[in-house]
Amino acid sequence: MKRLSDQELEDLLNDTESDRAERKETFKGDVPKKARQAVCAFANDLPGHNKPGVLFIGAKDNGEPSGLDVTDQLLLSLADMKTDGNILPLPTLSVEKRILKGAEMAVVTVMPSDMPPVKYDGRIWIRTGPRRSIANEQEERILNEKRRYKNLPFDIYPVPSAKVTDLSKTIFENEFLPAAFAADVLETNGRTYEERLASCKMIVSPYDTTPTVLGLLAIGKSPQDFLPGANIQFLRIDGTELADPVTDEELIGGALVEMLRRTEEKLKSHNRAAIDITSEATHTKEMPYPPAAIQQILYNAVLHRTYESTNAPVRVYWFNDRIEINSPGGPYGNVTSENFGKPGITDYRNPNIGEVLKTFGFIQAFGRGIATARKEMEKNGNPPPEFETNQSTVLCILRGKQ
Repeated sequence: MKRLSDQELEDLLNDTESDRAERKETFKGDVPKKARQAVCAFANDLPGHNKPGVLFIGAKDNGEPSGLDVTDQLLLSLADMKTDGNILPLPTLSVEKRILKGAEMAVVTVMPSDMPPVKYDGRIWIRTGPRRSIANEQEERILNEKRRYKNLPFDIYPVPSAKVTDLSKTIFENEFLPAAFAADVLETNGRTYEERLASCKMIVSPYDTTPTVLGLLAIGKSPQDFLPGANIQFLRIDGTELADPVTDEELIGGALVEMLRRTEEKLKSHNRAAIDITSEATHTKEMPYPPAAIQQILYNAVLHRTYESTNAPVRVYWFNDRIEINSPGGPYGNVTSENFGKPGITDYRNPNIGEVLKTFGFIQAFGRGIATARKEMEKNGNPPPEFETNQSTVLCILRGKQ
């Protein structure tokens, strides 16, 4: 993304009427909340500038420096706005310390989103001139129309053979919407069913009600009718080789929530706790594998897999000495085989599926799944997760206690 020059930044600082700049003296009190609202508004880019918006931390309302000491901790706190999951879909932004007007300032540069509307805390924030507010119905329609002409990721491609009746209105209205939007927004909602579906990227637009890949995966009645590989294959193998006897198997389908919940139930039934009543004064339970580690790797496999041009499922094979979770599609974007799993290295093949998983509570924050799995495996006394990647797959191996 483009790095603005000092002169460009100072011009924005001095233009107090600009809808591309917001100034805050510190990052304390209610500023973190207002800063996220500003990032959301810049990402939505309602005026259609197609230029970055800038949040200045360390500047007064008139654009003059406030004398703030820009620390590494402040920069980390600002960077966390991108991945803490409160702004969805994930914004594209950069955070840096700059010297402007002879003083330190933290500069957050936000690129317009290709996938508006963007929400913060269940609300769609926009900015016109110095005004920042929640989008009304007409403004939201404008944002939906903007999305139609962008270069979209595959997870919101239309599926021409599907119809809006292939989506579950019950799941959408009773489960997804209450989780995705704040209660006060839903109470004042005068939008049609089609407009609400379009706002959530479940269909192309209110005028073209063709379901998207996301819509079918999130609220589809039978997603696998259109996306045959979008399921999870579970095998419990009594041995250490693929040719050994299979004691339990299931091809698990349905929409994302149903598929993940059923898989978690299957994993829980095989992850039986052993009770030790001899080595301690009180009995202790030992799990072969920490549930949180299995969950994080499973969620990652479903989120980061490719759904395009493949009928391969996510494979979960449970051997006597290990669990193998195989996800179709190799590393994506900034992630390569060389830097895979390293802290801070993330990219998203399916950013909108990530939004749905966050909305339904499967993901708490982005970019932390592998780190969480490593930590949980260590706490439970298991070896660290192993990863094998190539152009077409990512394989994670969770080994049992040794």
